[in-house]
Amino acid sequence: MDEQFWHKKWESKDIAFHAATPNPLLLSYFDRLGLANNARVFLPLCGKTLDIGWLLNQGYRVAGAELSTIAAEELFSELGFTPMRSELGAVQRYQAHHLDIFVGDIFALTSELLGPVDAIYDRAALVALPDTLRAAYTTLLKEITHTAPQLLINYDYDQSKLAGPPFSISDEELAHHYSGHYQSTLLSSEEVVGGLKGQCPTQEKLWLLKACL
Repeated sequence: MDEQFWHKKWESKDIAFHAATPNPLLLSYFDRLGLANNARVFLPLCGKTLDIGWLLNQGYRVAGAELSTIAAEELFSELGFTPMRSELGAVQRYQAHHLDIFVGDIFALTSELLGPVDAIYDRAALVALPDTLRAAYTTLLKEITHTAPQLLINYDYDQSKLAGPPFSISDEELAHHYSGHYQSTLLSSEEVVGGLKGQCPTQEKLWLLKACL
């Protein structure tokens, strides 16, 4: 991951990727995970997404991994929380009100640091990573969550027409990363109105991944 790229995005407030409302796909399909009340949901590369506030308001506990200290601090501030901070080796944990954000390189996160996870919501993590890191990321995610079920959002478009991020993830690539560990169900596939970044025809897809029996 190009850490400087993302740090500069947050430092310059060049965060057009930050949505002003909770993701409609999350609101429409989250119950397909079938989680119990008070379940703990992990959001990798979470930024300061409003999806976290929505999940907390539904009674879920939330854990997130985020590279940028700026993003983490703005997240807690906008939620009205004052976090406790602790050093956990290569990452910092910001903690308050059923919310834990692990700040630093996600590849430094372990299952012991993260703690129990009931589900993963990957809204913008896999698509944020170049192809050289996606295999390592998906392997890490399976290891640190013990193959917890996932809701995963990806974009599928002609990568030659537009440089990422967000990067294009084909159905075949998704299967390459997760088949044998997960059974995947396509819940939604819709054309992005106006194309991705207004430039390229794109399908936005939502997948439900559940561990193979």
